[in-house]
Amino acid sequence: MMIELATLDIKLVKAHMNLPVPALVEMILQSKEGVLSSTGALSVRTGKFTGRSPDDKFLVDDDVTHGTVDWGKVNRPISEENFDKIYRRMKKHIEDKELFVFDGYVGADPENRLPIRVINNRAWHNLFARQIFIRPDNSGELDGFKPEFTLISADDFAANPASEGTRTETFIIVNFKRKIVLIGSTSYAGEIKKAMFSIMNFLLPRKGIFPMHCSANVGKGGDVALFFGLSGTGKTTLSADPERRLVGDDEHGWSDNGVFNFEGGCYAKCINLKKEHEPQIWNAIKFGSLMENVVITDGAREPDFADGSLTENTRVVYPLDFIDGAIIPSVAGHPKVIIFLTADAFGVMPPIAKLTKEGAMYHFMSGYTSKLAGTERGITEPKETFSQCFGGPFMPLHAQQYAKLLGKKMDEHGTRVYLINTGWTGGPYGIGKRMNLSYTRAMVTAALSGDIEKSPVKHHDIFNLDMPTSCPGVPPEVLDPRNTWHDKDKYDAAAKRLAALFAKNFEKFGSVSKEIASAGPRP
Repeated sequence: MMIELATLDIKLVKAHMNLPVPALVEMILQSKEGVLSSTGALSVRTGKFTGRSPDDKFLVDDDVTHGTVDWGKVNRPISEENFDKIYRRMKKHIEDKELFVFDGYVGADPENRLPIRVINNRAWHNLFARQIFIRPDNSGELDGFKPEFTLISADDFAANPASEGTRTETFIIVNFKRKIVLIGSTSYAGEIKKAMFSIMNFLLPRKGIFPMHCSANVGKGGDVALFFGLSGTGKTTLSADPERRLVGDDEHGWSDNGVFNFEGGCYAKCINLKKEHEPQIWNAIKFGSLMENVVITDGAREPDFADGSLTENTRVVYPLDFIDGAIIPSVAGHPKVIIFLTADAFGVMPPIAKLTKEGAMYHFMSGYTSKLAGTERGITEPKETFSQCFGGPFMPLHAQQYAKLLGKKMDEHGTRVYLINTGWTGGPYGIGKRMNLSYTRAMVTAALSGDIEKSPVKHHDIFNLDMPTSCPGVPPEVLDPRNTWHDKDKYDAAAKRLAALFAKNFEKFGSVSKEIASAGPRP
């Protein structure tokens, strides 16, 4: 089939348009891009790149972005001239290739969804796009479909760094003026997902919509909760509550109508996945799901989720309706509760603290957690990590713009915000122990129900936080982290050290209101 993309000046000679899942699976198997596992799910390997390449991501610097993007280490500029060089060569490269096209949406709210077209040179990449984004309800919806953004991904096409302004042959380039995304020389499908997330994070704030890197669920009474947290903080585990229904696991917007999922699927980690711990993810790994870099055993073709020999970042993508009880369309009301999750390996942050509006804005901009030894090359002891807005790599605007939207929404809807530490207690990693999961779940439950509001609070002078002194299901002595340390002087020193790191990190935001700046720790 030949299609002409007039707005892009591209003629595709061998294009497969919006193939259904069985047809894509068949083509993946025929081309040996992947193998079928015993669960019915496909398994593929992403080759050299088993994760994102943030240093190879660029935004085109033009009159749309020049004065609005928060340029720096995260948001790297590339010139319009260099974009055009890459684009011209890439068009010529793909025009006579066999390609796969998906048309769909980002955003479950019909008033705020973004029509997109994804063009891939791999059938499995197109299956990924079909399962992670929102699929049209019927074929008639595709009649006259006009995408607002088009993403072209070709893992067999390389940039020329010397003449085209990239760092390496690999590139992820977003052009907001032309409404085009180009991805080349990487097979890691997560780049497709996160490029679209970055676009929404640029577009929505100008409409007064708060874009968020968080999970969301709904209780039986219709109460909505949001969970923010970086990798390893327990966001997936704590938001997957059998008593609550899933809205989405990763990307959402908060409009005047309420919360809506950006995606139509989930992209879950599956290293060491066990049915008894995460039954929803386990049961979703079936025909139509796509596993990345999961080792498949010979003979029986069973997934070995404990095998991290290819990468610890093993993943599975599946549509949202593979989760029992998921809310579809994935829209909900205004959140009553927001929970910021941190895994403090130094053992000094309170297990739970109530945040004022200014305190919430401060900790949202900070996005603190800590990485453990062994999780990355070169890390031999716990290391603090600050990722603004709990998703720094995907936020094109200044962090304060997103924080202002958070504060505005809190004011409008009376949303309560809590900071919960899922990390260490009684000492740092290696001396103390990880917070008891049953205690953490009890704190989350008390926050969601409002029971935690009944407790008196004690102020933590170093972290400038109000700590509840009681919580159903949690021993009172656990709620003040200083109480759990044998050596109180060592606790004070460790707490002051981390507080100073908060303050140093916050300096990068420049001019911030006195109310927000003074809501942070006081070393």
